[in-house]
Amino acid sequence: MNPYDESDPYQDGAYAADAGAAGAAHDEADRLVAAAADGEDSAVEAALRPKDLEEFVGQEKVRQQLDLVLKAARQRGATADHVLLSGAPGLGKTTLSMIIAAEMGAPIRITSGPAIQHAGDLAAILSSLQEGEVLFLDEIHRMSRPAEEMLYMAMEDFRVDVIVGKGPGATAIPLELPPFTLVGATTRAGLLPPPLRDRFGFTGHMEFYAPEELERVIHRSARLLDVEIDTAGAAEIAGRSRGTPRIANRLLRRVRDYAQVRADGVINREVSATALKVYEVDERGLDRLDRAVLEALLKLFGGGPVGLSTLAVAVGEERETVEEVAEPFLVREGLLARTPRGRVATPAAWAHLGLVPPVRPGTGSPGQGGLFGS
Repeated sequence: MNPYDESDPYQDGAYAADAGAAGAAHDEADRLVAAAADGEDSAVEAALRPKDLEEFVGQEKVRQQLDLVLKAARQRGATADHVLLSGAPGLGKTTLSMIIAAEMGAPIRITSGPAIQHAGDLAAILSSLQEGEVLFLDEIHRMSRPAEEMLYMAMEDFRVDVIVGKGPGATAIPLELPPFTLVGATTRAGLLPPPLRDRFGFTGHMEFYAPEELERVIHRSARLLDVEIDTAGAAEIAGRSRGTPRIANRLLRRVRDYAQVRADGVINREVSATALKVYEVDERGLDRLDRAVLEALLKLFGGGPVGLSTLAVAVGEERETVEEVAEPFLVREGLLARTPRGRVATPAAWAHLGLVPPVRPGTGSPGQGGLFGS
C-alpha cells in the first residue's frame, strides 16, 4: 500500500459534495462530541435555550452589535434588518434567531434550505407570513437556485412574482408581502452567492467559545437541569467540549447520568474525568474516531504524509467521514495538517498520544524527511 496517494489533492479545508456530506452527517450524529443535534438534543435544547440577549452567554461582539440593531428597529417602530449568522454547528445560531423574534415581540417561522426545493415552496411560506414575523432559514446555502432568486426580490422589495402557466402563455402575478425579517444561518458562508449576502443588513460570524465561557454555559444548564456541579467539574467538562455549547450540554447530561448512578449525584473534577473516560472523550475532546485517525497516521505511516483515501481505509471508515467528521477538529487543534502531499501529523499529535516521532534519516533528529520542503 502506497501512503502517498496522488489522487488526494490538497483541499485546504474544502468539503466534499453534498451527497458525501449527507453520509458524513449521519456518522457525525452518532458521536457524543458531534456538533449536530439529533432528536434528543433538540428537545433538551428547547428547555436550555436563553430567552434574551442578556441571558445569552458568549459571542460578545455579535451580541452587542445585534442588540443595537434590534433596539434601533424597535425605536423606529420598524421591522429589523435581515440577519445572516454564520459559523460551525452548535454555536447558537438557532438560539439567536429565537431571541431576535422575542426581542422584536414577533412570531417566528422556522424552516431550512434543504426543505425548499422549488420556488413555489418558498412562495407558499412567504405569502403566509404576518407583518413583522421572523423567518428563520437554516442552512440557507442549500436552498435551490430558483427559490434563491425569488428570495432576492422578497428581501429587497417585499414582493414575489408567482408564475402561472407554462411556456409562452405563462403569466407572472406580483404578490405583495408584509414586511418581515429573514434570519439566515449557514455553516458554509462561502457558498452563498454575493447577491444574497449583500441583501442582509447585518452579518454576524459565530466564533468557538473559550473554556471560561463554556463553564458559564455549563453552570447555567446545570441549574436548569437541577444538577449540583462545582467549578472544577464544570472546567473539566468545558475543556473537552470542543468550544461548542451544544457539546458541553450533551457531555453535562452524560456526566450527570454517571454521577447519579455511580457517585453521590454531585459532579466534581474526578467524577467528570471518570465519566468522560467511560464515554471515550479524552482531555482534549478527542473521541474514538479522532484517536483512530491519529493512531493510524502515527503508527502505520510514521506521521505521514499519507493520502486521505489510504488513511480512511486504514481506519475502516469512508473517505467523507474522515475528511468531514474527524479532520476539521484535528486541524483546528493543531494535531493534523493538510499538505499538497497528504495528511501529516504535527509534533502535538505525537505528544498527545505519548509517542516518539521517528528519527529523520541522515539527521539524527525526529520528524518526517522533507515534510515541509526541508
